Amino acid sequence: MSDTTGRASGHVASGALVVPGKARPRGRFPHARRAGDFVFVSGTSSRRPDGSIAGASADAMGTTSLDIRAQTRSVIENVRDILAAVGGDLSDVVNVTTYLVSMNDFGVYNEVYGEYFDESGPARTTVAVHQLPHPHLLIEVSCVAHIPQRSPA
Repeated sequence: MSDTTGRASGHVASGALVVPGKARPRGRFPHARRAGDFVFVSGTSSRRPDGSIAGASADAMGTTSLDIRAQTRSVIENVRDILAAVGGDLSDVVNVTTYLVSMNDFGVYNEVYGEYFDESGPARTTVAVHQLPHPHLLIEVSCVAHIPQRSPA
């Protein structure tokens, strides 16, 4: 299936998936791609479907406030929603790669991450990056999930 932009939406034969109701990818790539029993989730941020960013606000004077706690929670919930669209959930995640703009945010990120995963959860790598695709983004997460395909009945 494709939408009016020609991009994939919903389940498609190639295994690529753009999830309806989630922020559209800011490039020509899917939210996720299935390869056999593995689902690869593209880098996901706290961007909302309307383009705004959870955990980013500005006051009347234009001073920006960025909240790593809110952004981390939103990113993980966005990943959860993408996995749900292919019949999975966070318990299916086997590997996580996290990109932080500042390692000063690592402690809070780690605390929020611990609300969703524990030591029995996925393998994880966290790296600091110079910047992400929007100046208000503090974090991006990509992951791999193992979600066995169901055989047609």
